[in-house]
Amino acid sequence: MKFPRASGLLLHPTSLPGPYGIGDLGREAFSFVDLLAGSGQRYWQMLPLGPTGYGDSPYQSFSVFAGNTLLISPDELIEDGLATAKDIALSMAFPTGRVDYGAAYEWKGALLQKAFAYFKESGTAELQKEFAEFIDKNGWWLNDYALFRSIKAFQNHRPWYEWPEPLKLREAGAIAEIRDQLADQFEFERFFQFIFFRHCRRLKRYANEKGVYLIGDLPIFVALDSADVWCNRELFKLNADGSPRVVAGVPPDYFSATGQLWGNPIYDWDRLREQGFGWWVARAEFAFRLADIVRIDHFRGFAASWEVPGGDETAENGVWVNVPGRELFETLHRHFGRLPFIAEDLGHITEDVEQLRDHFGFPGMKILQYGFGGDALNRDLPHNYVQNCVAYSGTHDNDTTVGWWRSLDKKDKNGPRAHCIRYLGTNGKDISWDLIRAVWASVADTAIVPVQDILCLDTRSRMNKPATQSGNWSWRLKDGELTNEIGERLRALTELYGRTMPKTVEE
Repeated sequence: MKFPRASGLLLHPTSLPGPYGIGDLGREAFSFVDLLAGSGQRYWQMLPLGPTGYGDSPYQSFSVFAGNTLLISPDELIEDGLATAKDIALSMAFPTGRVDYGAAYEWKGALLQKAFAYFKESGTAELQKEFAEFIDKNGWWLNDYALFRSIKAFQNHRPWYEWPEPLKLREAGAIAEIRDQLADQFEFERFFQFIFFRHCRRLKRYANEKGVYLIGDLPIFVALDSADVWCNRELFKLNADGSPRVVAGVPPDYFSATGQLWGNPIYDWDRLREQGFGWWVARAEFAFRLADIVRIDHFRGFAASWEVPGGDETAENGVWVNVPGRELFETLHRHFGRLPFIAEDLGHITEDVEQLRDHFGFPGMKILQYGFGGDALNRDLPHNYVQNCVAYSGTHDNDTTVGWWRSLDKKDKNGPRAHCIRYLGTNGKDISWDLIRAVWASVADTAIVPVQDILCLDTRSRMNKPATQSGNWSWRLKDGELTNEIGERLRALTELYGRTMPKTVEE
């Protein structure tokens, strides 16, 4: 589909400021929408919102349908009558500028338990009715997920493929017995999915009323230790014991000399095709509930997947295996009509990937940081952009622009730093805004930059470093860091290059 000329910011909700140890979908999220609208921005791009496991990566979720209950707002719980100001006042002393996931889980978990008790004892009739309706509408995924998380807690958080055989294989008798045994935990898990989506719905409605659209993120693959795989083993290339025959990754690239070994199981696309891609139709429908536009992570995986033998320790020995992406997107088009997708077409991109993207008119991505150090034909330089693309200074996987700039060799007269100076006509003193200006001025219909770049933050504020296992996903804004002056500067640039959000939003 055709996107209007507009712009926006990339910020995951966990990175919002506030007193509760982790950003959430409450007061600060609404304030961020106000800043976007006030600075003329049309888009708020987020990372996946699913529940995270080991490493806290939003790209390794326990379910592609469930939400991350750490994003539930304590203030919104008060609004719902599920917490009191006294409950909230007893919050822990959290660090500023970083997420301490362990502390956040501990404090918010206790708060959610109290809120569940409030609901059972004195929840309003209206809330009870809405909860029942949520279960009725979402039971097809919700019950499996709630049981998965309940058993996982009961099994000391071991992955499902290490559970006792009857539970691992979902034997009917064992499943019925454990569900009865864990009935309270099961209901708790269902209830807080209801609350999560209730808070999401409020935020999305508020953003849309302000003329701001949410861009979600749909990872192509799912985590092995997830309700998705536990309940749908026939849809993945697994061994009889639940271990993966092959796993996902990418070959050696810009980020890693040995490739990236993600470890996600690979789909059995033949089985998915036999079922009319029903699982993917459900997944896409769900993604559109949370967002107006959806970025498809690792889009090239819909043309071919890099399949690595399950026991390998690096991604070097993988092979490309074809995927029926065109059939899938044709099926989605029949179900939904227009498909507001953004294709993350970075990395090893071949002609078949470009043909798949262009056949459906999906905008691809351009990363300005990648544009320097080569020649004038580099696809990431603004003079080579096409209108139907999304241009970024960098993404959550890149260093901040200031961090990137400081890492470049000053002495290399033909390197990226020297090239950038010549191309942008800059001395580098305001490098973040130099790149923002170039992206905003480009012909790209959509321009987006990480919030770290409008704040000119350095490497310490980087969100993720691919091919590393720790120290990621924890950056947060500090209270008051996003000022009106920054918003005004952004609006001035947005107006200058004709990206200002119109007063009436196009549907």
